Amino acid sequence: MNWPATLSRLVGKSADMRLHMTPHPARAAASSPADTSASANFAALALLSLALALVPVQSSKSADWPRFRGPSGSGISDDATVPLVWSDSKNLKWKTPLPGPGSSSPIVSGRRVFVTCYSGYGVNADSPGSPENLRRHLLCVNRSDGSILWSKSIEAVLPEDPYRGYIAGHGYASNTPVTDGERVYVFFGKTGVLAFDFEGNQLWQVSVGTESSMKGWGSGASPILCKDLLIVNAAEESESIRALDKMTGKEVWKAEAAGLELTYGTPLVVDLDDGRKEIVIAVPWEAWGLDPDTGKLNWHAETNLDQNVAPSAVADDGIVYAFGGFSKGSIAIRAGGKGDVTQTHVLWSSRYGSYVPSPVIRHGNIYWVSEEGIAHCAEAKTGKLVYRERLARTGGGSLGGRPFYASAVLVDNRLYCVSRTGGTFVLAAKPQFEQLARNQLDSNDGDFNGSPAISDGQVFLRSNRFLYCIQDDQAEGPACTSLDMTMAPNSNP
Repeated sequence: MNWPATLSRLVGKSADMRLHMTPHPARAAASSPADTSASANFAALALLSLALALVPVQSSKSADWPRFRGPSGSGISDDATVPLVWSDSKNLKWKTPLPGPGSSSPIVSGRRVFVTCYSGYGVNADSPGSPENLRRHLLCVNRSDGSILWSKSIEAVLPEDPYRGYIAGHGYASNTPVTDGERVYVFFGKTGVLAFDFEGNQLWQVSVGTESSMKGWGSGASPILCKDLLIVNAAEESESIRALDKMTGKEVWKAEAAGLELTYGTPLVVDLDDGRKEIVIAVPWEAWGLDPDTGKLNWHAETNLDQNVAPSAVADDGIVYAFGGFSKGSIAIRAGGKGDVTQTHVLWSSRYGSYVPSPVIRHGNIYWVSEEGIAHCAEAKTGKLVYRERLARTGGGSLGGRPFYASAVLVDNRLYCVSRTGGTFVLAAKPQFEQLARNQLDSNDGDFNGSPAISDGQVFLRSNRFLYCIQDDQAEGPACTSLDMTMAPNSNP
């Protein structure tokens, strides 16, 4: 087979600046009492213990869901308290109307839930309107009650890809935000990358290109954070991957390649055994490992992922599992190589995979639900298919078409798989297929295209109409800090 020679066009370009890792602002530290007597120390310790016992404590950062598919991009949560079943009358804590549709996923940081939407153009298929009216929205929502703390509206940079083809299926807000716990970053394709603080103040806005691919399907990759860099797959906008200083938005490096065209996946940060990190991304016919500090290519491998690559890769124990392509293949590659590693690091490839949703790995098995609504399980070590079962509505009946865009998430050995219109399927994460539940929110008539966010016993779902919080009816809400308790709703368009 003649593989496209895309790697010869990959150029890592350093910006006209030295790589600058900006530290977090200095934080004030509490000082100890000057009195060093035993009685004073004892009294201070007693008061401190009492205070800690009475003041609500914020959940640990590990409970946050700060980016697409969770903290590491793996789609795995350590939470063990998420409800198995829900409906409009059971385990639904709140739902909040959204100003428009979107295929992005919600993210969670402390008491705040962030989600993006769009309005003004492409909302109604029968009457899409004018691109001049297109607006993107970033909402900050109070997770306690669903109230909107603030909302920002961003005008579109034109011209934008017209509302037709696959854009009609996912829209103009398909990139999930990412947060470092102090700022939230959004990517809106040709409109660029923007940063906001947690009070809704815009900090910067940077363009990463205004081009369109040959198919004009719009942008779908989500930004991620690596060290002090914001990594953006701008394949659709400029056939490049960019690293921006997260504090200023200044470009630190840019890796350009014609082979990035039709690459829609979110980059993955892989931790290597020697302590180094790599950025891995699958492109049509190849997979690449990049140095996160410079953007230089560390390794590349030929793959069976043809044409369009939308799923995001996952990694486990130094092995990268990439899915995608029009033919829906999959491949396993050991990370950390040098140069062409096709013959040395590719462990297996398979004709089974996914066109849109990304996989999850658990206890030596890979799980995924394809866009056609077929649940799969394969051995991670060999790629051998364990089962392949088509999901059906309660009482039978095919879901039809491409009923899944969202990626599965794993919680307490359960797979939560959100379909576009057929509800959330809950499957057992084991080698034998077992459907545990199907949860339908009948009051919603909009598509669910975003993947779930999991945090502190709560599931956050978004449709084209609402943001939902699912929580056990008998459970108490997550703990909060005094800062979070002072937040008040405030619409700030």
